[in-house]
Amino acid sequence: MRIKFYAMFALIALSGSAWSQKVTVKSQGEKVKGENGEGFTTELDGKMSEVNLLWSKFLKELGRVKLFSTDPMIITGPNFNGTVYPKGIVYGHIFENGNQTRVWLGMLSKEWDVKDVVIAKEQLEKLIYQFGIRFYREKAQQQIDQAQQAADAVERQKQRLINQNADMVRQLANNEEEQEQLAKSMENNKLERETLKIRIERNKKEQDSLANAVIQIKKVIESHKETQRKIN
Repeated sequence: MRIKFYAMFALIALSGSAWSQKVTVKSQGEKVKGENGEGFTTELDGKMSEVNLLWSKFLKELGRVKLFSTDPMIITGPNFNGTVYPKGIVYGHIFENGNQTRVWLGMLSKEWDVKDVVIAKEQLEKLIYQFGIRFYREKAQQQIDQAQQAADAVERQKQRLINQNADMVRQLANNEEEQEQLAKSMENNKLERETLKIRIERNKKEQDSLANAVIQIKKVIESHKETQRKIN
């Protein structure tokens, strides 16, 4: 049990130091519909399986994700700070690279009103940064939860050991008390045994004495009978 807990703590310690919390965003183009899409990207320390679920949720919060759209995902009617842009379209890409995952948000300027292009680019840069922060915070929270679960498990085990110790202390006290009572009982039994031996020996002597007295009395009786017979 101790080994299991130590291994758990080691795993938590290693996972807590295995990734950086700094989010770096850079401008980068990606192919969208055969054209060069403009956008922003960030590299995250985490496998795609760790990032993808949160990324999909993030894109759905941004706007309406077009059904069956992948590589990139297509978001129509994006919502930036409460303002919906009906004509705007945002594209979301996710790329896996070993233990790292890169996410990208971008657009085709021609699909936006000219007056909204600059605002959209600014928002996409902020959003990709916010997603990176959100990912690392949720990952940190998961590690906090895991550490807390481990701490709770250790505390429960500690309490179990405390309770077990208290039970064993009570059992030992009861055992010692019983042993003491048994020792007293054995001592009393020994004394009673010796007393009975003495009484038995005394009884036998008294029986012998009475037997001799009976013999003497019988002799006296016979003597009296003999005297009686001789009387004329």
